Amino acid sequence: MSRESTNPDSRPSRSPSSKLQRLAHLRRLTLRDRQLLAWLAEHYVLSTAQIAAALFPSPRSARLRLAALHRIDAVHRFVDVTTGDGQHLYTLGPLGMLVHPTTYTDPEHPDARPPRSSIERTERIIGSPRLRHLLGANQLFIDLHAYTRTDPTTELVRWWSEQHATTAYTLAGIRPDGHGIWSAAGHTVGFFLEHDNGTEPLGRVLRKLRGYERLAEFGPRYPVLLRVPTRRREAHLLDALAGVPTVMPVATGLHDEHPAGPAWTLAAEPGPRRWLHELPSDHGPRNSATNPHRYTDPDGDL
Repeated sequence: MSRESTNPDSRPSRSPSSKLQRLAHLRRLTLRDRQLLAWLAEHYVLSTAQIAAALFPSPRSARLRLAALHRIDAVHRFVDVTTGDGQHLYTLGPLGMLVHPTTYTDPEHPDARPPRSSIERTERIIGSPRLRHLLGANQLFIDLHAYTRTDPTTELVRWWSEQHATTAYTLAGIRPDGHGIWSAAGHTVGFFLEHDNGTEPLGRVLRKLRGYERLAEFGPRYPVLLRVPTRRREAHLLDALAGVPTVMPVATGLHDEHPAGPAWTLAAEPGPRRWLHELPSDHGPRNSATNPHRYTDPDGDL
């Protein structure tokens, strides 16, 4: 049965786990469990379908393991009422926050005080008007990670959240919806994601590119991916960008096209769509002794 209909709040209440119980649960976490908890720590929320696609051999095996993680308080879950498919969305539970005690806590207000509990953190996430936006932005990276399971020559080298990328590139003042580094066919391409749901005026979307122009002065020149819901929206963006010089490459794509494949149109060179690894990417002058800002890769991925 693929539909998850059980309300997690209707299960019998249980007393908090003792320290010994929690230590035992921690020892039983698998590498895959820890990968999932790390993602939930940084990226706030993932759906059953997203977790299954990226980490499990089948939806059923994902649901079984997620139920076990829920029982030991590694994750919280709640029914996603916005889609009507009855699947669960997952956030960090008390045990998960033991593994990741210092983590991003509020998708709306990055500087907000830390939550007093995992429940408070979850309430901030599920109460955020950006919940659908978060899931949409995360979907691109989930699709890339799932792709690596079918092609072992590919790798998602980096997946940063908005808050992580904003902090790392604070000098430029950018706020991408995500940042990644993708390796395929002998090419390594960094990128910044701007996930667009078609609700903002085009002018506001285009103004976001100014920060990337500042970053290009001293940091990497990674393509900015403007991912939009419809071809009409994409056409309007490409028309607005026509003839506008941008130091940072800009590419458009659609939500329902696989991000690893030929899904991207370069604004400066409209034509056949390109694979993600075919987009122009410059990792920046991090070894330039003459550069006053001297870019360094915070995580040493490059």
